[in-house]
Formats: sequence, structure tokens, C-alpha cells
Amino acid sequence: MNDTNTDPNSDSSDPREEPTPTPSTAASPAPRAAGGAGAAPRPASSAKSPRRRAREFALQGLYQWRIGGNDEEAIEAHLCDVSGFDKADRAFFVGLLRGVLAQREALQSQLQPSLDRPFGELSPIEACILLAGAFELANYPQTPYRVIINEAIELTKGYGGTDGHKYVNCVLDKLATRL
Repeated sequence: MNDTNTDPNSDSSDPREEPTPTPSTAASPAPRAAGGAGAAPRPASSAKSPRRRAREFALQGLYQWRIGGNDEEAIEAHLCDVSGFDKADRAFFVGLLRGVLAQREALQSQLQPSLDRPFGELSPIEACILLAGAFELANYPQTPYRVIINEAIELTKGYGGTDGHKYVNCVLDKLATRL
């Protein structure tokens, strides 16, 4: 591959290789606490599926609930006005946010046997991702469990601590075998 080719529309490169970043794709809008020299490049925001976007917005809403104590209506009203929400699967977002909030105590009880510490001691991001993942595992049987776990891992890589994705993977994998 020619390293000087920065044309993203060029067909001369191997389709399995990542295109050379251009000014419009070089910056990733997702915050990253994890990563480093060996980290895989983040996909451009336009490549995200509506369900992935819905999960990201649900994570933001759960974080607002956990940290700020915001109620469901205020969270939904705020997030509906955020840029990019129109590209998310709104029905999935609403179902995930409302479902987690309605079932949070049962979800925490389901997760606790797989945790190495009390649920309240988890970081807010990992706690919210685990709640959402547990809710999806229990309530969306049509979605393969590996897809749900992978989506939770990707959220954790983008928003969580350095090795939080490993912890989330372990906990949700244990939970999936019990459900």
C-alpha cells in the first residue's frame, strides 16, 4: 500500500486495511480513557449502527441517573436534544433506559454473584454498562449473547477505565452462562 495515498475513495488499497486518516476521520468523537500505541483505531462515527448509538445514549442516561440523580423524563428530554440522537434507534434506547431503571435492583442481584466486590464499589461507567448488559441478556433473547457482551466491551473501551473492558467481559460472560 502506498503510504502517501490519502484519498479515502481510492480503490487501490486492500479492503481489509484501515484507510489512511484524513482530517475528517482522524479525530474520534468518542472519549477514550483506554488505549495506547497498540489500540485498534476507532471507527468513524458514521459507521456506528443505530443500536450502538442507542446503547451509547442509554449509557449517558444511566450515568446521569447514577451520578446526578436525574429522573427518567429529564434524561430522555435532554438526550433527545443531543447531536446525533436522530441516528440512534429510539425505541431500543427507550426500552433499554427505562428497563434498566425499572429493574435495577433485580439486575444488581443477578450481577452480584459474578462480582469481586459490592456493586456500589464499581466505577459508575462499568456499573452502568453491566446493568445495561445484564438487562439485554435477560430481556433480548433474540440478540446473541456474544453480540451483547461485545457491545458492552466496546462501550467500556470507549468510556471506561484502562482494563475495565476485561472486567465487564468476565462478569457478563459468567452471567450469560447462568441465564
